[in-house]
Amino acid sequence: MARAGGITNAVNVGIAVQADWENREFISNISLNVRLLFDFLVHFEATTKSKLASLNEKLDTLERRLELLEVQVGTATANPSLFNT
Repeated sequence: MARAGGITNAVNVGIAVQADWENREFISNISLNVRLLFDFLVHFEATTKSKLASLNEKLDTLERRLELLEVQVGTATANPSLFNT
């Protein structure tokens, strides 16, 4: 009878080991996917910041050009004789 209990114990241990491996595999997959998601977000943030910085520079250039045009239009409006030949 002791032998039957030993077999049952061995089966229970085997089931526990199998469940442990399955849990470890699941945790490993989750960890890998979290790492991949984190890497993607870091890359996305860096790319987005770079693109926004480039866009900001272009907007600054356009704003300076617009200010120059506004001054030129204001000067032309205030002194129409500058354009009469």
